[in-house]
Amino acid sequence: MKFITFEKSDGKISAGWLVDEEHAVDMCEASSGRLPNNLVDFLNKSEEYLKQTEGISVGLDQKGVYPLSELRLKAPLPNPKSFRDFYAFEQHVKTARERRGLSVAPEWYQMPVFYFSNHLAITGPGDKIPKPKNSLWLDYELEIACIIGKEGRDISADQADEYIFGYCILNDWSARDLQREEMKVGLGPAKGKDFSTTIGPWIVTKNELKALKQGNGFDLTMKARVNGILLSEGNLKDIYYSFGEMISRASQGVTLYPGEIMGSGTVGTGCILELGPEVHRWLEPGDLVELEIDCLGVLKNTIID
Repeated sequence: MKFITFEKSDGKISAGWLVDEEHAVDMCEASSGRLPNNLVDFLNKSEEYLKQTEGISVGLDQKGVYPLSELRLKAPLPNPKSFRDFYAFEQHVKTARERRGLSVAPEWYQMPVFYFSNHLAITGPGDKIPKPKNSLWLDYELEIACIIGKEGRDISADQADEYIFGYCILNDWSARDLQREEMKVGLGPAKGKDFSTTIGPWIVTKNELKALKQGNGFDLTMKARVNGILLSEGNLKDIYYSFGEMISRASQGVTLYPGEIMGSGTVGTGCILELGPEVHRWLEPGDLVELEIDCLGVLKNTIID
C-alpha cells in the first residue's frame, strides 16, 4: 500500500492511501471514524490498523474516495517524532571525503553513524524550497528513508524489519558552505541542514519491496534530475549498512517510537558536492529538482528565493 497525507479543496488535511494512480482514500472518512485522520496516530497502532484497512471495501464512487486531481499531496508524515540521517553508502563517503582531501575514517567501517536533523522542517512533494539567504552552495541529496512503525529498544539487526512500517524518498537539502564552516568545530551539520528536509510523495509499506531484497538493501534504481538533466544514478542494493543495522545502532539504550524517520544517507553520485561543481553548478532559484526511486515514485520540488 501507498500511504499519503493530502489537503482537500476545503483546506482540510487528511491521511489515507492510494487506490490507483488517479484516486485516494480518506481513511478516517471511509472507515466512518474507525481509523484516525493522520499517519502519526495510525502508526501508533499500525499493526491493528493495517488489518482494519483490509476489511474496507473501496469503490471509486464510495464516500471518502477522491480523485487525486482534487487533492494536494503533502509530506506523507508531516510531523515525524524525530529524524535521524545516516551515512551508509560507501561510494558517497569516499568521494565526498576525497574532494576535501580526506580518507574514510576507520570508524566508519565499524558502525553506522548518524546525526539528528530538524524534524519540524519537513516539506513534501511540490513544496517550494526557499534557498537559505546566507548560502551560495545549495545542494540536493538523493536518499531513501524508512519509517518506524513499532516501539522497540535494543533491537537486533535481524529483528529490525519487524519495526519498519515502510519507505519513502528523502531529499536531505544541504547548504554546503554553511555546513563546511560549522563542521570544522566537530559537532556535525546543523544550520547547513536546518531549513528543510523533503519526503514523499508517499510511504510504501515494506511488504511491497520484499521481493526486491538484494544484499543489504533492495534492487531499486535511484535517480536525480535538475531541470530535466540526469545528474545522479545509483542503486539501493549498493548500500554498505542495512536499515536493520541502522535501527540496531539507533536503538542501543534508546526506545524508538512509531513515527520516527531514518535516512539512508546519500547514494553514490547523489549530490552536487560529490559530482563537483564542474559537472553542475550549485542550485539556484527556479531550479526544478526531481528525485526518482523505483517503486517509490518521483519527488519534485522547485527552489525559490
